[in-house]
Amino acid sequence: MAFWYDVEKNEVVESHRDGLTHGNLMGPYDTADAARNALKTAAERTAKWDKEDEEWNDR
Repeated sequence: MAFWYDVEKNEVVESHRDGLTHGNLMGPYDTADAARNALKTAAERTAKWDKEDEEWNDR
């Protein structure tokens, strides 16, 4: 089972298959909680990568 976060509807979508193609989905995630936190996780990763890029460019 996979979980997705539907950005348009702001809800978790559960599926027994990984290949969902409708909507604006993030995932798949292993748990509903991970899917529910998709936007937070994406923001944290982006901030981390931006910092790494800045450090790399300052060399």
